Amino acid sequence: MQHRVIAGGLRFPEGPVAMPDGSVLLVEIERGTLSRVRPDGVVEVVAETGGGPNGAAIGPDGRCYICNNGGFKWHYESHPDGGQRMRSIAQADDYVTGSIQAVDLETGACETLYTACGDNKLCGPNDIVFDAQGGMYFTDLGKVRARDWDRTAIYYATADGRHIAEVAYPMVTPNGIGLSPDEKTLYVAETWTGRLWAFDIEAPGTLKKRAWPSPHGGWLVGNTAGFRNFDSLAVEADGRICVATLMNGGVTVFTPDGTGIEHIDMPDRLYTTNICFGGEDLKTAYLTQSWDGTLIAVDWPRPGLPLNFLNK
Repeated sequence: MQHRVIAGGLRFPEGPVAMPDGSVLLVEIERGTLSRVRPDGVVEVVAETGGGPNGAAIGPDGRCYICNNGGFKWHYESHPDGGQRMRSIAQADDYVTGSIQAVDLETGACETLYTACGDNKLCGPNDIVFDAQGGMYFTDLGKVRARDWDRTAIYYATADGRHIAEVAYPMVTPNGIGLSPDEKTLYVAETWTGRLWAFDIEAPGTLKKRAWPSPHGGWLVGNTAGFRNFDSLAVEADGRICVATLMNGGVTVFTPDGTGIEHIDMPDRLYTTNICFGGEDLKTAYLTQSWDGTLIAVDWPRPGLPLNFLNK
């Protein structure tokens, strides 16, 4: 696909949110900020979140809700084109916990809403989606250390900071998360397994578990051959699921029943990490190219699904 570079020099961008004014909010994980990219490519810092801001979504009160993974240790290397490249390799030395934060877009004030669910701390919250009732589903990717990594879950929480519940466990590096157009199905992509799972939603915040052999009650939509990892995802208006794909950088598009799979190459062949839809007809796809440090836009063949509290 033809692509347009909107902004460069970003410090491992993820979590894009296409705003009605034509700007794109995104996080810069290594920089520890929520940033705004203007249509002319100018980048402004909206808030200093600290830690490792990851997924982002606009909530029912107009604030931007952030999955903060608590921070990474980074590996840096020079690139033949003269730029510097970075990738996360482990839990940060000063890591304490992950969290869910809410940022006031006018003032930049950042409030921490959740750091735990009962006795279980949030290890590395990663991606987030709001349902029509104003509740948030989010994934916890966990953290990697020298000899082990976390086994984690999917959570549902209210935007007021008063209620959080674990809705699916155990997961292996759950990452991208999204809702079907009728909000009867929750989709979750696992990074290291390269699998896309679906969960039946019985009621807001309640998943109906299917029988064994699924360890967490979901059902497998599909996976891909070869060395590909999955990152964030976005859903199209017709229900297709677009999963940002690592190691063979691009977008893997699944039909809801998993019978159709298409892979679309993107310029960052290592870390095409996130996708969102914007523009008047929601047919512009914005993608974070985290290895290249860029935000790009492409004309998508089909419209994206309108998001609650943003496009509706």
